[in-house]
Amino acid sequence: MNHKKVKVGVIGCGTICRSTYMPNMVNKFNILDVVGCADLIPERAQAMAEQYGIKVMTNEEIYNDPEIEVVCNLTYPESHFEVSSEAMKHGKHVYCEKMMAVDFSEATELMRLAKENNVMFITAPDTFLGAWEQSARFYIDSGIIGTPVSVHAQHTCSYRPANPIFDLSPDSFFFPLHPGGGLPFDWGGYYLHTMLNILGRITKVAGFGGNYEPNMKYTHPAHPKYGENFFVDTPTSIFAALEFESGVHGTFHLTSESYNSEFFEITGTKGTLLLGNPNNFDGSMVLKRPNMKEKPRGMGVPGGQNGAQVARSQLGEFAMPEEMVLPMLHGFNDGSCRGVGLADMAYALRNGRKPRADAQIGYHAMEVIHGAMESQKTGTTYVMTSPFERPAPLATTIAAGITGQEAVLDD
Repeated sequence: MNHKKVKVGVIGCGTICRSTYMPNMVNKFNILDVVGCADLIPERAQAMAEQYGIKVMTNEEIYNDPEIEVVCNLTYPESHFEVSSEAMKHGKHVYCEKMMAVDFSEATELMRLAKENNVMFITAPDTFLGAWEQSARFYIDSGIIGTPVSVHAQHTCSYRPANPIFDLSPDSFFFPLHPGGGLPFDWGGYYLHTMLNILGRITKVAGFGGNYEPNMKYTHPAHPKYGENFFVDTPTSIFAALEFESGVHGTFHLTSESYNSEFFEITGTKGTLLLGNPNNFDGSMVLKRPNMKEKPRGMGVPGGQNGAQVARSQLGEFAMPEEMVLPMLHGFNDGSCRGVGLADMAYALRNGRKPRADAQIGYHAMEVIHGAMESQKTGTTYVMTSPFERPAPLATTIAAGITGQEAVLDD
């Protein structure tokens, strides 16, 4: 079926818009028709409009244009609430970059406004619709690791105001050290959306978090504020234990106060799946299970065939673990496909179904972070309140390129 395109107005023409969203929205997703853009800096909107042949508009013009159905909110986290809420009040559906707000109270109000105004509210990250994330869900749902038992996610890095242009202009504004942009909100969204997509609702959170060093210094000698303090007004760390409705338990560890490390895996009764980087649409999945490959006789353990028989009798099936890189079964695997959540939203509008990146998943992720912070304050386990159902999975595909893979969204 040849659907009528969904007209989109973009608010926020910064780096993420220029580098990824706008070229994808205009050139790669057939269902989308970007008609205008707005930015607080007129020159940025003008440059975007000239490059892509669209109109320069103000926020108010986008809100009041009767043809525009969706507002794509690509502003900084501190502006997400204002832009999204105004768009909803004008009857527009909203797609918002991660996270939906700077705190859980703002997120709660946005969810209320979406319901009150009967509009779709979609949030990033939408990488959980990518190739490895959807393939991992397919494999786990198919029982490749047996019954899931635990999930472990870790991402650490060092965010410091240590370059000569730090925060000196809008293009060098480092949002991860400003409200709503700390690592729990920034990278945490990718891990949480992937966990929720694969494992479902979280029921309890216990944890610690906050900010180790709220008063940092500008440390680059060429910076005009070299040696001065810089106040970090956002949580930079989260260390949490998670309980899922399915009975799975997990750990969730993110901090921007230490050196770089990454780890993401789901264990099950019959094996373990090492997962990729959830910030990427393409990645790898490594399956670890016992005895996946046939061993030549007399090989595998000291003592030849008899030794192998003895080892198996003593150690059981886990005597000979194996590793295997699993193939991708899904599309959206060519690097950056950001905007696939928006395209899925457009098809949901045309087909009358629930969008996969519905704000329910973003709100549940926000509550996990909120719950860990509350647990830190109270010393008690936080009981989750928000409902959540896993989004519908994407169908497998062998189509090449985003434009061919787009067909799986038309369901």
